[in-house]
Amino acid sequence: MSRAHTTGAAPAFRGGLGILVQKLGGTFSAVLGIDLPSREPGQIFRWLLASLLFGARISERIAANTYREFERAGVVSPETILSTGWQGLVDILDRGAYVRYDFKTATKLLEVSRALLDRYGGDLNALHGEAEDTPDLERRIKDLGKGVGEVTANIFLREMRGVWAKAEPLPGDLVCAAARDLGLVGADATDSRGILESLRSRWLQEGMPAARFSDLEAALVRHGKALRATGRHRAAGAGAKHGVR
Repeated sequence: MSRAHTTGAAPAFRGGLGILVQKLGGTFSAVLGIDLPSREPGQIFRWLLASLLFGARISERIAANTYREFERAGVVSPETILSTGWQGLVDILDRGAYVRYDFKTATKLLEVSRALLDRYGGDLNALHGEAEDTPDLERRIKDLGKGVGEVTANIFLREMRGVWAKAEPLPGDLVCAAARDLGLVGADATDSRGILESLRSRWLQEGMPAARFSDLEAALVRHGKALRATGRHRAAGAGAKHGVR
């Protein structure tokens, strides 16, 4: 396991982690007005819908705008997705400018909604309850549909951390690169589990609530995206190509 701090690391972030979150922003779900701490099935499904949109090779802005089009249309549950049908879903996706992936995403949303209703009564909390552990939870999320891959599962489960006991995904490439760039872990830290535990330990040492750790991860995703946009992600070791991973 890589050490959390090593000689040659980038200059450490000079403010508290809470200040970092205030500066860069907290969870993407909260920005969209989704109340995950409520644990309400409808709110959790809304975040899954948003995660499916964020998981494609498309900009965060377009994905967020498209999610809001689903909200405006009142299509934010498995039942309403199925009743809207494929063409209706394509129309909503197109209004959000999600045109590059509209056909395949409409098909994926129908498949995921049908599987969730058939296997878990439409309740993602039931899916979590049946999962044996973290790997099984990730597998069940990905098994909801052919197009639900590792990136989407990571986006979804990262913000379910602190909400679901078994939601403990490893940090993605953008989080790890941002943590290295900000000196929150050593410049040569590569073990994602070690990076996760180092970040969580520092978060708790600063008196931040454990249930809000996903705010820090979201802030680091944004910093990682900024690194990627400027080409500095190569130096920091980021390799993610997707929206908010």
